[in-house]
Amino acid sequence: MAKAPAQGRTSEPVIPNRERPGEPQRYEASKEELLSFYKEMLLIRRFEEKAGQLYGLGLIGGFCHLYIGQEAVAVGLQSALESGKDSVITGYRDHGHMLAYGIDPKVIMAELTGREAGISRGKGGSMHMFSTEHKFYGGHGIVGAQVSLGAGLAFGHKYANDGGVCMAYFGDGAANQGQVYESFNMAELWKLPIIFVIENNQYAMGTSVNRASAEDQLYKRGESFRIPGIQVDGMDVLACRGAAETALEWVRSGKGPIILEMKTYRYRGHSMSDPAKYRSRDEVQAVRDKSDPIEGLKRELEAAGVTEADLKTIEQDIRKVVNDAANFAESAPEPNPEELYTDVLVESY
Repeated sequence: MAKAPAQGRTSEPVIPNRERPGEPQRYEASKEELLSFYKEMLLIRRFEEKAGQLYGLGLIGGFCHLYIGQEAVAVGLQSALESGKDSVITGYRDHGHMLAYGIDPKVIMAELTGREAGISRGKGGSMHMFSTEHKFYGGHGIVGAQVSLGAGLAFGHKYANDGGVCMAYFGDGAANQGQVYESFNMAELWKLPIIFVIENNQYAMGTSVNRASAEDQLYKRGESFRIPGIQVDGMDVLACRGAAETALEWVRSGKGPIILEMKTYRYRGHSMSDPAKYRSRDEVQAVRDKSDPIEGLKRELEAAGVTEADLKTIEQDIRKVVNDAANFAESAPEPNPEELYTDVLVESY
């Protein structure tokens, strides 16, 4: 009779350590790059604040999920992508990713307000925006759905041999969805050029990640699929950029997918309809005081010789851009009723 394996051991041989990406280094940005990062993050912050105001005025219908507090993630990661070559896909908290990809704030705000001039002709609203011109593929309302689609985009890059990489964002809540793990498995089997970005803002709707996830170190979620993971300070735009450099080097070299867990924080509720009573004001304020990504970069700029007067000028310029976008959106016409029946079906022959 065969003996059972000894307690604490398995009958399978130990798999030797696999190659892993190097430890990311905080990006050493020039003064010009620091200013660019600052302007992009500030644009997202002021744009989202304005969107919140328009929602309160009833000019934005449906759901509206703001990106305030998470600006460093989109700006830091997407600044490392190659425009026109790499693709991005995300969930419904998507305004910041679009702005970080250089898409015109006017057409984004027009889409938020359901106007014909919107980037999806006013049909997508806050949660479903697309720009195939920029290789931005949404904006998806179904939790975790974009991860499977991101694997498809990565397969498209590999099939076309175009050298592109897909950056697929999802949150700590979506990290518990089954289709995410199906996508992990396929991505590693086929060595797809994809970066899985988990924006861990600590709360899936109203539930803390610690209460909802048995393994709350989300960068480890790919280990059983042999996908390496890196945990990153998502409140530091230079740390985000450094992690993007490491991840892109890994993926572009043909080694398959990688996971980046971005430890970040959202200041507002899950959506504009969420009073966020599941956390204290002191908790939110403590993050603002200690870790705000824009204030942190402002200190970097001051150390690089940028004056307070320079920063005030940038603030004024950004506010004008945002106000112009809001005015454009409010004055743009709504779609014709007949548009309800267009862009519903794609026929192929």
